[in-house]
Amino acid sequence: MLKSARKKEKDPEGRMPLVEHLRELRNRLVKSLIAIVVTTIVAVFFYKEIIEFFTNPILEAVGCDRSFAELAELAKNNGETKCARIVQNGLLSPFTLALTVSLSAGVALAAPVWLYQLWGFVAPGLHRHEKKYSLAFVGAGFPLFLLGGYFAYWTLPKMASVMLEFSIIGSDNQLPLDDLLQLIMRMILVFGLSFELPLLLVMLNFGGILPGKKMAGWWRGMIMGITVFAAIATPSTDPISMLALAGPIWVMYFAATAIALTNDKRRARREAEGPADDEASELDLTPEDIGEIEAVGAPRALTDGSGPERDRVNGYDDVT
Repeated sequence: MLKSARKKEKDPEGRMPLVEHLRELRNRLVKSLIAIVVTTIVAVFFYKEIIEFFTNPILEAVGCDRSFAELAELAKNNGETKCARIVQNGLLSPFTLALTVSLSAGVALAAPVWLYQLWGFVAPGLHRHEKKYSLAFVGAGFPLFLLGGYFAYWTLPKMASVMLEFSIIGSDNQLPLDDLLQLIMRMILVFGLSFELPLLLVMLNFGGILPGKKMAGWWRGMIMGITVFAAIATPSTDPISMLALAGPIWVMYFAATAIALTNDKRRARREAEGPADDEASELDLTPEDIGEIEAVGAPRALTDGSGPERDRVNGYDDVT
């Protein structure tokens, strides 16, 4: 009964007292944390497979014909490997690494839950068109981030092989596992977030902040800036990794410019047609000069009565 009564008392526009907002925020945070904890516990049992998923392509790229687990077993038995060795330093390193990998995987796997809770908290305060645009941008932003992460995962093996070519001949190159995983995660985040740049430009255009003509005029500077950013973001010096990051962003930038120009034309055409039949027209609050009003045939001001005959205004010869 209390729950049904509380639902009836809710404002249809989503307005509620501050205490109710805080209570709703607490409930949604608790649900998100529970989902993250559950997925983290599940990831604990598979954290070695998760590590192998990210490290095996790099090992194959540097000349290893065995997986991470096989190399670990080989090093344990006779201490000999035929490629760069992955090592762990410190007594607590295996435990902290397992915890970090499991927690990161838990946050990623629980993303649908905590993103839904975040949307449920924000959505009641948005208008209908704002909800539509928000869902469209979120629906486009998540695949773009995954696409950027895939490009990072695809270029990392090539980057690793190029970087290891700088090693001294005959030296034993040891790769700390925690540093390697941090590099992989950083590259995935950098690639994923950089793929969101075109979406940000489209959002600014739809908000009326950035016109498409200005975006089109920036293309030389944007190509140079994206190239410099790709050169800095990729640790390797080979052009393949740099082009793997810069090339898709170039293409998406020009696609975003085309979308912005199309949206500007649509907006200009809608403004030229005027408001629809069910829309209220905008009021013109610009003050006009009294002389301009008389010129278009408005009633003249009253005379002071000094003439022989008083002008009659609206049927009266004076103010009364």
